[in-house]
Amino acid sequence: MVANKSGRQEGNASRLIDARIEEFDDWRGKTLSRLRTLIREADPEVVEEWKWVKPSSGGTPVWHHNGGICTGEVYKGVVKLTFFKGASLEDPSGLFNSSLEGKVRRAIDVHEGDRIDEKAFKALVRAAVALNLS
Repeated sequence: MVANKSGRQEGNASRLIDARIEEFDDWRGKTLSRLRTLIREADPEVVEEWKWVKPSSGGTPVWHHNGGICTGEVYKGVVKLTFFKGASLEDPSGLFNSSLEGKVRRAIDVHEGDRIDEKAFKALVRAAVALNLS
């Protein structure tokens, strides 16, 4: 594992995300896995990180490209993707359905049985990357 300039540990993050997905052998693990795949397809240069490790959570998957794109968290009834600069992104498909009152972040809560508009989701990821690169 190598520390990058900001001190975050890289190299092991993908394995930790794999393990998090495997923890949930229900719709939540499948959903997080699919969203991860879509993020990677939308941005082949994405970097996976594992941040905010504490006894109560164990850590959080983070996708990064010249700045944070989003986090992926699993709760009892929802898989939540929080986009760091979501309030600055165009969302013509209305994917953001959580944390709408914030001035910076926006989130997508995916519940069991929800269908993900994959094309719109990838466009949102690409827009987040473009914002980071601007």
